[in-house]
Amino acid sequence: MLTNIKKISILLLLLTCFITTNVNAESKTVNNQDELKSALSNKDIDTIILGSDINTTEKINITRPIYLDGKNHTIKYVGKFGDSDDFTVWAGIYVLQVYKTNATIKDIKLTGGNAGLLINGSVVKLEGTIDVSGNGFGGIELGKGANVEEAPRVDLDSSTDLKNESESSDKPTLWVPDDTSGAVMSIYGVKETLNAGEELSLNEIDELFDIDVNPQTNDSIIFIILIAISLIGILNINKIKNM
Repeated sequence: MLTNIKKISILLLLLTCFITTNVNAESKTVNNQDELKSALSNKDIDTIILGSDINTTEKINITRPIYLDGKNHTIKYVGKFGDSDDFTVWAGIYVLQVYKTNATIKDIKLTGGNAGLLINGSVVKLEGTIDVSGNGFGGIELGKGANVEEAPRVDLDSSTDLKNESESSDKPTLWVPDDTSGAVMSIYGVKETLNAGEELSLNEIDELFDIDVNPQTNDSIIFIILIAISLIGILNINKIKNM
């Protein structure tokens, strides 16, 4: 058990590191496919903001840590599916793929693909309204695929509002393919391991939010207060960055 002094020291160190590593970070507002791809390839940019709805003719890949703020805009796939125009013909087309990295995605709609989002050996936090309606096979896939060892994880919290108006028994909001083991859904920091082949509807995801997320930790009130102060500081920094 860590002493309070050690806990306080760790919190202050983490907050200092966060401020130090983000002070020179850049944000970029994008309005079309080319601008989005360019921003994703620019390692000096850590926050990408959608300035308008974007149509894309190819899957958008995220391969490095990034904060993507959709500002309630849409990324829509408008390309082909192999030789077909039908998104119910499987061609492995995801509107957005996060590959072997960490990312945060906020307030966005992903539509028009075989699926909206592939979390491929990555850790992705979803904030605000995430709409995955209008995809041929479902909303969000937690997968590994070829040459990927890392287990995929999706993080949800009280701000997360998943939407999927096209959900059905064969178009789940979230699923794990048969070839993936160890996929994780984290809710309020509580991790739920999902089975290979598991499919979840919006209602089933909502039920997971009802789990006990506040077990006894025996932490002192000062430790809890410091956690709150640290989170407020991080939120304020993100607001400044996005202004």
